Amino acid sequence: MTDFSPQDRDMMQRCITLAQQAAGRTAPNPLVGCVIVQEGQIVGQGYHPQAGQPHAEVFALREAGEAARGATVYVSLEPCNHYGRTPPCTEALIKAGVSRVKVGMVDPDPRVAGGGIKRLQEAGIAVTVGIEEAACRRLNEAFIHRILYKQPFGILKYAMTLDGKIAATSGHSAWVTGETARHWVHQQRAASDAVIVGGNTVRKDNPRLTTHGITEHNPLRVVMSRQLNLPEMANLWETEVARTVVFTEMGANPAFQGHLEAKGVEVVTMADLSPQGVMESLFQRGCSQVFWECGGRLAAKAIQGGAVQKVCAFVAPKLIGGVFAPSPMGDLGLEKMTEALRLEGVTVEFFDSDLLITGYLGG
Repeated sequence: MTDFSPQDRDMMQRCITLAQQAAGRTAPNPLVGCVIVQEGQIVGQGYHPQAGQPHAEVFALREAGEAARGATVYVSLEPCNHYGRTPPCTEALIKAGVSRVKVGMVDPDPRVAGGGIKRLQEAGIAVTVGIEEAACRRLNEAFIHRILYKQPFGILKYAMTLDGKIAATSGHSAWVTGETARHWVHQQRAASDAVIVGGNTVRKDNPRLTTHGITEHNPLRVVMSRQLNLPEMANLWETEVARTVVFTEMGANPAFQGHLEAKGVEVVTMADLSPQGVMESLFQRGCSQVFWECGGRLAAKAIQGGAVQKVCAFVAPKLIGGVFAPSPMGDLGLEKMTEALRLEGVTVEFFDSDLLITGYLGG
């Protein structure tokens, strides 16, 4: 069925807007919003605030109370039908006596995957699926990727000048883009579970990698450094602001490891440091969305290692020149233009005079 009413679409978009309020807080769970409608009026709404907390349907049912009986429920993701840290939402909906449930998309989690819809239908509740499905899938693209591929969803962000440079020959890079574009970056950090940089970014830029106060949530800050040749003092070592994990190789600079640990920085050693290994570790920590803000060399390795699925590239209307000025992408081992990696689902938008190109890596 594709002939959904304007109200169906409006209510599902409201579900999505509600769900987005918890961006960056629900991993490894999805973002979910729910709206309950009785005789054309909203009588209850809610969203899943974080893992371990009640699901969106529960909050909406609580607000609706007795008005939920015979009502229509809109929910951006299929209601769960299994016991996890919270009881199944299907049973709560059945107990409340709702008449109809309209779902944005089927849950890809094998524990649900149509089971929630089937349970509701068995209880005599009419179920409709697919309202604003594309938007619901975008909302949970990280959750979907995590479920299907058993790794976090990687987003690579960089900002370059019109002549393809991310910094001047001296290494100075503050700032390629304007304030509006930088605010967008802070919002993306807020929606992510972790943000990754390499050692060179720490040495050159001394970043904070926080949300700069736009939300209380700061992502886990991750540094990849093979030799631990990092500065003794850095903003990332201020762990009272946000947690920091440094990934390195076994035996690298033991004295500096101790220095970091004394400051509250977690140090993780690996036999062979790689983007794939770091993403596996972040998956085990429950991360769904990882934001790569690294330099060109690490960016290339992340793409080659399958750690990046989405690219967000800012282009600023500036020229800096310099034969040896750094570019956003290191060697990918490609020798012909016909081998170039092509982005799919490309969108373009402006942030003042800065252009943002977003797309997905195919394959």
